[in-house]
Amino acid sequence: MSKVVAIAGKGGVGKTTFAALLIRYLIEERKISPVLALDLDPNSNLNELLGVCVNHTIGEARELLKKEVPPGMTKHMWFEYKIHQAIVEGKGFDLLVMGRPEGPGCYCAANSIAKESIETLKKNYKFIVVDNEAGMEHMSRLVTQNVDSLYILSDPTPRGLETAHRMIGLIDELNLNIKEFYIIVNRVKPERKEELYLLVEKKGININGIIREDEYLIKADTEEVSIFGLKGDTISLMDAYSIFEKNIE
Repeated sequence: MSKVVAIAGKGGVGKTTFAALLIRYLIEERKISPVLALDLDPNSNLNELLGVCVNHTIGEARELLKKEVPPGMTKHMWFEYKIHQAIVEGKGFDLLVMGRPEGPGCYCAANSIAKESIETLKKNYKFIVVDNEAGMEHMSRLVTQNVDSLYILSDPTPRGLETAHRMIGLIDELNLNIKEFYIIVNRVKPERKEELYLLVEKKGININGIIREDEYLIKADTEEVSIFGLKGDTISLMDAYSIFEKNIE
């Protein structure tokens, strides 16, 4: 049975990097291949961290579906074909990018077909990693209602932690089927770890792991090095792997 691991959080907390680290962990440590990576962020850049190029997106297919379907094909058949065309094959993973809507109008029909098609596709993979857009409301609209593990990322600030804590409340409010969820604090300066723990204790927030600020990761991002190019002793890689080893079955 497929397992779905989703990443959520407010903008700018490092969701995409965390998703890429998880994909590397599953391939490298768990020997799972291929992993299906779904990039649902309209500002999609998971492909850059994974070191592959994207030529087609589901967003493009949604636009085309509104205009014309080839003769002899149903909308479902055509859209399913376009989804398979959009899959990027990497070393140990397949990537599918949602992309942003290009024009005005209702996307309800296209989104419904996309959801159905992706649910069918997901059955072919043991692990699916979903990099979501900022927030949580979108999870009830498209392809991530049924999640085995949800990682909610925060930065080490009071506002960031409050936002992550509120997202947990949205799980029930949106009637999402999420089995396990974890709050992870990213980009923690080593000298401020104690301060962070005092803050979360004061606010009554439970966190499930931290990833220390990593200058090498920042440098690698600037130089457009993929997540697979990080050395094994990189701080962020070791911290993330430690988290995954505790939570990913």
